[in-house]
Amino acid sequence: MNIQFVYPWILYLLWLPPLLGALWILLYRRKQDKLADFVAAPMLERLAPPRGARRFYWQLAFFLPGFLLLLLALARPQWGVEQETVYQRGRDLMIALDVSRSMLATDVHPSRLQRAKADVMDLIRSLQGDRAGLIAFRGKAIQVCPLTSDYAYLEQAVDALTPDSAPRGETDIGDAVIKALTAFETDEGSHRALILISDGEDLAGHAKAAAEEAAKRGIVIFTVGLGGTDGAAIPDPQKAGRFVSYQNEEVKTRLDSNTLRTLADITGGGYVPVGTANVRLGSLYQDHLSRIQTRDSEETTRRRFVERYEWFLFPAFLAFLVAAMLSRGRMAARPAIEKTKAQGFGVRGSGFSSTGTRT
Repeated sequence: MNIQFVYPWILYLLWLPPLLGALWILLYRRKQDKLADFVAAPMLERLAPPRGARRFYWQLAFFLPGFLLLLLALARPQWGVEQETVYQRGRDLMIALDVSRSMLATDVHPSRLQRAKADVMDLIRSLQGDRAGLIAFRGKAIQVCPLTSDYAYLEQAVDALTPDSAPRGETDIGDAVIKALTAFETDEGSHRALILISDGEDLAGHAKAAAEEAAKRGIVIFTVGLGGTDGAAIPDPQKAGRFVSYQNEEVKTRLDSNTLRTLADITGGGYVPVGTANVRLGSLYQDHLSRIQTRDSEETTRRRFVERYEWFLFPAFLAFLVAAMLSRGRMAARPAIEKTKAQGFGVRGSGFSSTGTRT
């Protein structure tokens, strides 16, 4: 029989019960010796009768094994193997994030790209069992993270995004849509969606055709528009404090809502015009993505060890219960003290006899 423990480090504490037992007995005997030195021998049998010692050792005999069993239960022993099939209910979401240089504009604080990353983090924290993946696009699209339910790994991938995460070139939203279509694993699209976050500048002009292909496959596209409509200069990443210029004129970037709204309308999705406002994308999940039909995906059958901690926890509880019942306690000790006072007492060196008269 193969036995394993979830928390094997707890087994290093198994020396505590015998140590505690030895210390307990040592203190008890020291207490008895002090009592024998202080109380006269005839009264010692009344104050500490032999049955009290037997009760102490029986209590110790139940408490220490109970403590040992409790430690074994906390280590969570496992043995025996059983098979189970795991079903996961949720949606598949692909997040496509624009990392082009226009996303460095600061009309959204601190920049469009940083704001988009923060919003994606907010969106990830709102997911409830859904799988999500990440695509970064610029001149071409790159799949940064495949579909996964490991949200911590996905957040790390989002945090690491920079304009260098995708190849340079004219912003191609259409390529991001095509990459998302190939990232999904099955041909059934009722439970799949693409969330595309961009300022809408599609210099390649392939977005509409890609959206039509997504609609044929039943994949819904939700778009999020970042940036202002008045135009904003693009900071030059290679020259601090300077802006990107063309023929000695600063290049202005504006939010193109028409392109993003068209993509959403073609696929039956929705467009969220964030602009320069402070809107949390967690609401996108509640207001829009919840409309997508969920799917039951059957995972592979897996084998796991069977938990056996209750085999130790229940006997430990019974042992502690018996030890508690054997404890005399304050209430049990008080009648014996009152009875002793009524019969008189004798203390060595006190000058009183058992009848209460001074000798």
